[in-house]
Formats: sequence, structure tokens, C-alpha cells
Amino acid sequence: MANSTVPHDPLAALGAYLGARRLEVELTARGLRVRNPDGRGCCDEAPVPSVLITCRPRPDDSGRLWYWTSWNEPIAEAERVVDATVLVLGRLAGREEGAQ
Repeated sequence: MANSTVPHDPLAALGAYLGARRLEVELTARGLRVRNPDGRGCCDEAPVPSVLITCRPRPDDSGRLWYWTSWNEPIAEAERVVDATVLVLGRLAGREEGAQ
């Protein structure tokens, strides 16, 4: 019998890991929107750090599924949810005052 509480969708799995780490996650038709409510964004248009993550095949890795940023940067193979979580947390870390 399958465990119905375990997400089978890679984006849902990543969203569960990131949500458990106090990031705001929203699974949309376009992908997984992730926001760090405790971070400082870059400007008025982006007051908090955020990223849209998709999951799609990576042609140069035999078509295996990978997580991708909205900037078309590969994050990690879809089976490596913990690695992807660490990378997204680093990307969305809050900026310190005075940092550029």
C-alpha cells in the first residue's frame, strides 16, 4: 500500500522541504513559487527574495529530470531534493544591511 502523505510530484516534494524551513511556497501552473519572508529583496518591485522553480528534463544529463530556476539555471537532479533545498535556501538567504 502506497503512503498517500508522501508527495510524488518533484515540485511538491521540494515545496514540502522548503515549507518546513519557513519559506513561503505556492505550487502554481507555472511552477513552484518560493519566497523568503525574512529576507530583504533587491528593490521595491521585489521586496523579498523569491524564485520560480520548474522541473524538466536536462538534455545534457540524458534527459533526467532536474529542478531549474526561472533564470534557466539548473539547481539539482529532481531525485536530490535535499541538495535542491540547500541550494534554494542559499539563493534566497536574506541580505544583510549594507551588503551589495
